[in-house]
Amino acid sequence: MPGPTVDADGDQTVPAAPGRTDTAPAAESAAGAPGGKAPFAAATVAVLGSLAALGPATTDLYLPALPELTADLHSTAPAAQLTLTGSLLGMAFGQLLFGPLSDRAGRRGPLLVGLAVYTAASVMCALADSMAMLVAGRALQGAAGSAGLVIARAIVRDRLEGVPMIRFLATMGLISGLAPILAPVAGAQLLHLTDWRGTFFTLAVFGALLTAGSAVGIRETLPPERRHGDGLGTTVRAIGGLLRDRPFLGYLLTSTFAFGALFAYVGGSSVVLQDVYRISPQTYSLVFAVNSIVLLAVTQLNGRVLVQRFPGPVLLVSALAVATAAGVAVVLCTTVWDPGLAGVWPALAVLMGSMGVILPNANGQALTMAPHAAGSASALLGTGTFLCGSVVAPLSSVGGHPSATALGLIVLGCSLLALLSFLPLYRRR
Repeated sequence: MPGPTVDADGDQTVPAAPGRTDTAPAAESAAGAPGGKAPFAAATVAVLGSLAALGPATTDLYLPALPELTADLHSTAPAAQLTLTGSLLGMAFGQLLFGPLSDRAGRRGPLLVGLAVYTAASVMCALADSMAMLVAGRALQGAAGSAGLVIARAIVRDRLEGVPMIRFLATMGLISGLAPILAPVAGAQLLHLTDWRGTFFTLAVFGALLTAGSAVGIRETLPPERRHGDGLGTTVRAIGGLLRDRPFLGYLLTSTFAFGALFAYVGGSSVVLQDVYRISPQTYSLVFAVNSIVLLAVTQLNGRVLVQRFPGPVLLVSALAVATAAGVAVVLCTTVWDPGLAGVWPALAVLMGSMGVILPNANGQALTMAPHAAGSASALLGTGTFLCGSVVAPLSSVGGHPSATALGLIVLGCSLLALLSFLPLYRRR
């Protein structure tokens, strides 16, 4: 499909269409990069970053409280991990609703509806009196919160492409990357002040603030003349066309399986590190925070330095090889050697660092291929990643007992699948 042109500096040069509603003020444009692309205002960047942080905050804030809520609801560890699976499934399939909907109805309306429902679902989770009710609330919470995830990416794609888009995704990552660092730490500290229900009331407050912030700070970036279709058939054809595009599908699978490795760590590390290696919730939050800092630092290095100096395929294949090596190291440290946490922790940190290169590059390349269906493309990326995450997250506790070896095998398997998905594209290039 023909898309916006990119100048010699890699900046987008799309003239505003008549009636376009996302044109920035002159002062804002003056502060932007050359080439005529309209940058986002600082307040909009903060809101977009916070929307991207909604997913990590939803999954990570309550992780230190998993053992407590399991005991309080008289349940088991595998059943408690279903609360994570339910949230991920909701995020996966919710994006298939909100992504195409935002292509038809615009970005702003569906975003505000999703955030309002997310706030109500968070209250439902806080008031749950059974594991079944909590799992259902988490599924609704994930589905509604997916509006923020998918529409934030679509808004960026409406305005940018190529290297500028990847650079801006890195800027969003600087903000959203604070969520996995601060959420487990905040969750652990909340346990000193309240119980696990307080973590979900905190998410409800976050959702309410995001709803208000989006109402004030997000303008419509998809004017009526750029919207397309108003029926299910149009949506199905758009998604089908993307899935038949082999390069897009390759990047989609690469991102999906890489995210599976990431969520195997996110979903399994809480019970594995606390139950197998006997560390406290506060120590676990420290481990998680350090690894998240590694992810954040590499994401910024990728967006500000690496993408300027190396071709995208080279960065991707190198990072995928590093992720695979990290998976091998975790397996060796839990089967052949026994260095304890001192061996597993660095391997997991390397895995997290590799994701700082894999995910923004794979997602950025995929979105570049869908300039006229950014919502649908973003939905497929989100659905694939969260669907894979929902499958792998509880696997480290299969059989009712957390296993560090199982965690390592899942990480290794997902990393290998991501590498194998990208290799045909790399050879072609």
